[in-house]
Amino acid sequence: MEWCKKSLCSWWKTSSSSKRLIGFILPLIVVSAFVALMGLKSPNWILSSSYYPRAWSSVSSGEHNFLGNFVPPPEEGGAGLELRRRVVGGGEKEEALSVDYNFNHSVAPPLGVQVSEAEPPVGKKEESLKITTNRSSDFPSFNDTRVLPLSPKIIRKFSNLQILETRLQQARAAIRDTQQSGNRSHDPDYIPTGPIYWNAPAFHKSYLEMEKQFKVLVYEEGEQPIFHNGPCGSIYSMEGNFIYKLETSKFRTRDPEKAHVYFLPFSVTSIVHFIYDRNSRDHWLPMKQTVRDYVDLLAAKYPYWNRSLGADHFMLSCHDWGPEISKSVPELFKNSIRALCNANTSEGFRPSKDVSIPEINLPGGRTNGLIGGPSPSKRPILVFFAGGLHGPIRPILLDHWENKDPDVQVHKYLPKHVSYSAMMRKSKYCICPSGYEVASPRMVEALYTGCIPVLIKDHYVPPFSDVLNWKSFSVEISVEEIPNLKKILMGISTRQYIRMQRRGVIVRRHFEVNLPPKRYDVFHMTLHSIWLRRLNIRVHGVEDL
Repeated sequence: MEWCKKSLCSWWKTSSSSKRLIGFILPLIVVSAFVALMGLKSPNWILSSSYYPRAWSSVSSGEHNFLGNFVPPPEEGGAGLELRRRVVGGGEKEEALSVDYNFNHSVAPPLGVQVSEAEPPVGKKEESLKITTNRSSDFPSFNDTRVLPLSPKIIRKFSNLQILETRLQQARAAIRDTQQSGNRSHDPDYIPTGPIYWNAPAFHKSYLEMEKQFKVLVYEEGEQPIFHNGPCGSIYSMEGNFIYKLETSKFRTRDPEKAHVYFLPFSVTSIVHFIYDRNSRDHWLPMKQTVRDYVDLLAAKYPYWNRSLGADHFMLSCHDWGPEISKSVPELFKNSIRALCNANTSEGFRPSKDVSIPEINLPGGRTNGLIGGPSPSKRPILVFFAGGLHGPIRPILLDHWENKDPDVQVHKYLPKHVSYSAMMRKSKYCICPSGYEVASPRMVEALYTGCIPVLIKDHYVPPFSDVLNWKSFSVEISVEEIPNLKKILMGISTRQYIRMQRRGVIVRRHFEVNLPPKRYDVFHMTLHSIWLRRLNIRVHGVEDL
């Protein structure tokens, strides 16, 4: 110790003034650094939330592969790049979106949404992130215990849209977990099972999630009979039935901030009935102008159409002209969810975003007397069809089989006093060919009567085929195979026929029209398909840009 003192004194006397100054300042710097480190470790930072939100994706809405096990991998696929615009702060911002579409003639492709690494919490309507530091610009002394002034706060509030999207994210994760694990949830009414579903546990979980949180806003603009009305009978009955049931269902919300999707409640059948002028040079113009004016009104009055360019909006039509009238607004055709009976991929139907719904003929507006049929052993006729020469397929069918074979009952017109429904109930298989359009009520009529549908259609996506495996309870035959119709059907063993017939009886509940609606019926299955498409997109607000 004595040596240290002598050495230090000797250095102090012999060193220059500049070195002595450095020797004096250097210890102060070391002490200052030590105090600074101790200050960071002290509880001077106050964090009111333990969650650090990460940056959101820059894509406003998009489609990805989701629920992949609902259907098998499609045979063909394609990718497209779209350019969309969003109104932001009075100006227009262009964003490029990479969208994958997969097309298949018989089934809808897998749907999808990509899960982000982090999402905002869901606990309350608004969550705040506050980070406060007590550090002042003056360096504190060793014994200073005074309270230092607060610095500016960093606050992050989550919008209703962000919270809604977070809940959808949780639903996606729950469905995906069920899809992988196969764990079932309790359901007092019905638990889907068997080969009629691509993935029964995933469908069941998705359906329960829909019942728990799905909300639809029905725009109140527009007057009857074109808006908020539609036929509840005839082959276009799905339009009026759906509009009426949705407007009186628990899924409807009048708070647009709580809505997952927005329904455009116009009836294409009513538009054709009241506006169509066959003598007009351009009979499409007034019908399309009606839809265009309606969408323009909503886009000017509310922010929701412009926010997503219609991607979270949907229309429903069972009329053959529904796809064409949807072209009146480019975003409606390209971006919106279109629930269509005429689900023809060659006419722009995209299974990744559009919904195929069944065409159901309700002569009296009810299904009374339409449902039910004898057992397979009491069906003496192999296959049956009766119908006019509509479209390119039926002439080929009639040319090969009309009055050619007693096992193949193919007729243009039924003989007098012969019941159409009675013939279906006597037949094992019922032919369902396309007419001028792919939609036909014959598929549902066959299922109602216990007859196995034989689909002869090109470019058609069967209803609810994102969930239902149509090949397990129906037969698909190409137009080229019409001459081999009997050979193909006779090649199906009795055991396999009985299995398919029983599956058709089971799946029938998804096509039944009930008043009031019942769980898993056609109304709920239509909503579920729309719910799946909503899960397949993600909408961002201006605050996320």
